Amino acid sequence: MKRLYVILFLVIAAAAALGLAIAEHSGYVLIAYKSFRYESSLWATLALVAVLWLVIWGIKALIELVLTSGGVVNPWSRRNRSRRVQVAIEHGQMDLAEGRWASAQRHLHRAAEAERQPLLYYLGAARAANEQGNYEESDNLLERALERQPQAELAIALNHAQLQTDRGDTEGALTTLQAMRERHPHNAQVLRQLQRLHQLRGEWSAVIRLLPELRKDKVLSAAELADLERRAWGKNLSLAAQREGEGAVGLQSLKSAWEQLTSPQRQEPQLVLAYAEQLRQLGAQVEAEEVLRNALKRHYDSHLARLYGLVRGSDPARQLHLAEGWLKEHPADSGLLLTLGRLCLQSSLWGKARDYLERSLHMERNPEACAELARLLAQMGDTERSNQLFQEGLGLLDERLLAAPLPVPARA
Repeated sequence: MKRLYVILFLVIAAAAALGLAIAEHSGYVLIAYKSFRYESSLWATLALVAVLWLVIWGIKALIELVLTSGGVVNPWSRRNRSRRVQVAIEHGQMDLAEGRWASAQRHLHRAAEAERQPLLYYLGAARAANEQGNYEESDNLLERALERQPQAELAIALNHAQLQTDRGDTEGALTTLQAMRERHPHNAQVLRQLQRLHQLRGEWSAVIRLLPELRKDKVLSAAELADLERRAWGKNLSLAAQREGEGAVGLQSLKSAWEQLTSPQRQEPQLVLAYAEQLRQLGAQVEAEEVLRNALKRHYDSHLARLYGLVRGSDPARQLHLAEGWLKEHPADSGLLLTLGRLCLQSSLWGKARDYLERSLHMERNPEACAELARLLAQMGDTERSNQLFQEGLGLLDERLLAAPLPVPARA
């Protein structure tokens, strides 16, 4: 309150001082230019200038108010256009995330046409069109994105290849990625998508040819690369055995593929397992037994030991003797006990076979052990126990069978 009194006092004092100044001397102003002549007192001129300034300021404020109001009211104003684009972006992204493809395509296409950097919106709209099966429209949206942002060719091509893969056009995706590989030979994403596409198409020889580049450009971690390498060579062995059909030709093709592996690779248990299994399926039992025996001498592996019981070498007695030697070091391996049971069956040692199979089942309820023991018991006359084991083995093969409802018998 005191502050208000002080301000009021100062205003009154200033007004009084101004009145005294005007009374003491009014001043004189003359402005003459050609025929124009203006004469007045100094104070009247200052007052006129002040009024003119207020008028100009008022007109400017009025114009700004009209323009601002027009922007709010006018639906085609820049402000409203920006708001509409922002709403389209928000709705389009939400629709895309929630799978409302038609709405997502409409909103994102609208946003893409209005934005200066439209790439992400075109990609989203293309994906939405692709999900609806509108493949031509999807490709058109990507072409439009390339027209607007030609510098984003690689990103657009990678998305195009993924959409082609999603729609089942793996041949088109392969063409797209190969073109990008020529232009960007060391791009990690191009190589990664090529690797995945070759795997999807079952082209394991192509995956093998790609491995050096994946390693050089560090596309995958060391563990992922090692796992992919083992898987690719294993699949390639299987394909080699099937490529030329059964018999001597298929066996020769398999051996040729095996020889392509490096020496360390030929000692990988997973690859040895794949090779021995293909030898067994092609009827080269003796060679499969030799491959497994040599691998198990170098390093014991439970999976190799399990397969060893399914091959018949040149000397079954020696096979059984070797496997019993492994049991001393690995007494808790249920797979090895299954193998010993099978080897005993090959040598007609029924009592030992039953003992080994019972021990294997005691450690692990396995459908293979159930089936082998059930077959043996059926031949030995214990049909009740044999039937129980067959039923158990069937259930272990697919646990879902136990949960599925059985049909109600029809009444006569």
